[in-house]
Amino acid sequence: MNIPAELKYTKDHEWVKIEGDIAIIGITEFAQSELGDIVYVEIETVGESLSQEEVFGSIEAVKTVSDLFMPVGGEILEFNEALESTPELVNSDPYGEGWMVKVKMDDASQYDNLLDATAYQALVH
Repeated sequence: MNIPAELKYTKDHEWVKIEGDIAIIGITEFAQSELGDIVYVEIETVGESLSQEEVFGSIEAVKTVSDLFMPVGGEILEFNEALESTPELVNSDPYGEGWMVKVKMDDASQYDNLLDATAYQALVH
C-alpha cells in the first residue's frame, strides 16, 4: 500500500500536503480501496471556514457514502473540479489528480499534530 512519507494523515484516512500556508487534502489509498469505486464527490463548502474535524463534504461509492473531515481548520479555497466529471480519479490517483480541496490554514500547528506515514501505516495494519 502506498503511504507517501512526505504527507501527513488523519485517523479518518484523509491526507494533507502543505504548500506554503495552503493545505491540499484528499483521501488515502487505503480509504479509496475500502470504499470501492468512487461515483461522486460532493463538496459544497468552498468559501467557508471550517474547524478541524468538521465535515467538509462527502464521497459516494457504489455501496456507501462517507463524510470527509477537515484535517486542519481553515477556509476552503478550491475544490478539484475535475472530480465532478471524473470522480474515479480518487481511485486511480488518490495522492495526485484525485486531491479534493485546498484550504488556507488557520493554525499551522494543527498540521504538526497529524499522523506521519509511520503512524498511519500502524493504524491501517
